[in-house]
Amino acid sequence: MAREIVINATKHESRIAVLDEGQVVELWVERTRYRTVVGNIYKGRVTKVLPGMQSAFVELGLDRDAFLYVSDVLEEFEEYESESSEDLTLDEAPRPETSISDLLREGQEIVVQVSKDTIAGKGARITSHITLPGRFLVYMPTVNHIGVSRRIDNEEERLRLKQILEKIRPQGGGGFIVRTAGEQHNEDDFRADMKYLIDLWDQIRRRADKASAPTLIHHDLDLVLRTIRDVLTPEFKTVWVDSVEQYQRIVEFLDQIQPALVARVRLYRREEPIFDEFGIEAEIAKALNSKVWLKSGGYIVINQTEALVAIDVNTGKYVGKKNLEETVFRTNLEAAKEIVRQIRLRDLGGIIVLDFIDMEDLANRAALFEAFENEIKKDRSKTKILQISEFGLIEMTRKRVRQSLERSLTQPCPYCSGSGRIKSNTTISLEIWRELMKLRDLHEGQDVIVRVNPVVYNSLDPIFDEVERSLGIHLVFKPDDSLHHEQFDVVRI
Repeated sequence: MAREIVINATKHESRIAVLDEGQVVELWVERTRYRTVVGNIYKGRVTKVLPGMQSAFVELGLDRDAFLYVSDVLEEFEEYESESSEDLTLDEAPRPETSISDLLREGQEIVVQVSKDTIAGKGARITSHITLPGRFLVYMPTVNHIGVSRRIDNEEERLRLKQILEKIRPQGGGGFIVRTAGEQHNEDDFRADMKYLIDLWDQIRRRADKASAPTLIHHDLDLVLRTIRDVLTPEFKTVWVDSVEQYQRIVEFLDQIQPALVARVRLYRREEPIFDEFGIEAEIAKALNSKVWLKSGGYIVINQTEALVAIDVNTGKYVGKKNLEETVFRTNLEAAKEIVRQIRLRDLGGIIVLDFIDMEDLANRAALFEAFENEIKKDRSKTKILQISEFGLIEMTRKRVRQSLERSLTQPCPYCSGSGRIKSNTTISLEIWRELMKLRDLHEGQDVIVRVNPVVYNSLDPIFDEVERSLGIHLVFKPDDSLHHEQFDVVRI
């Protein structure tokens, strides 16, 4: 399977795409002025403790206070999700029933790490349990556990890795987890990574001791180096980058953490923009549309709301060859693969509801679910999937760390305020009619001027002839470009 990473870097933004067999499956954008704060470590000050919500607000020096749940203060060993959102197995520990007010007080200074960016106007989410990702290990200085990425599924290899960690981990030196990139690596590699991470944590603690809250004490890597650290593995054939400066940074970074991959980094020198050359620019444009066509002629529709994402599957132009059940089954199978690609490409998160076309055959339902489940394993983000319901729905959750691609690249329409719909011309005509019928104290032949948007003006309803007769007035409609499509103005002369 040919996989590539394509990096377009300018002084204003960095854009990175992951290609699988030439098809874009993941895409990240980071603007210089609006860098993500996920992974950053701050010394913050508690501004408000809310026992009723078992949470607290913490000032970090950002635009909004960050949100800290009680579960992010207590020790929580069930899972760890790094920048690459790998699933990792840890021993579980019972969660004590403790009130947030027993753990925090207003004015208290606390070292925290951002786990989720500001999304939809909500403050960033933070945790007091720090995670520092290295090349092969993740260091958790506040816990005392070891684990191995769930993506390493060979039991013999998992046991070998755990034994290495148990052997080399310093007594009382915190917790460590082997990342997927650590598979088949030796003890020396882990020792070097462990020493780097422990030294880094010592530096962060010293900065925290000297600093006054609120302040940033550790900045995570930018998007380019973060991707090289978290995404690049030996299975990638090439890393293409169109910036000499970023090329040099990547080579120097890889020379320190994984020299064997340095030769795979290539500097793109052609005149054609790199995202155009690889067809990525066109994929970005498609990813901002709600409708996605399938090769068979079917299509899926993706709608994001504040609470969830709804994805609907339709047969469209595909009519099949044998019978309805087979047509629906084939459309659903094709849609399942494309839906996973779109979820990864658009970085959709939260609750996602998939409305597949109804199938009568239970075997077909089971086969569809299995196909979708196998496809979603390609996603590095943590997901949880429920079985197909009686209505043909699959409900799932996907870890949301930052804004989706659509929310990052677009803003609400000033016309429809983000609803995607505006009033029809007929609806506006009837609203004008109702407003006119409210007029009182009119005299025979009086002029009434109605200013409307030019689009509405060109499709006015003939009902206004009746208004003139019934009220005995003279209506004058005037188009006005300055008016919103739904606005109008009635003036009596």
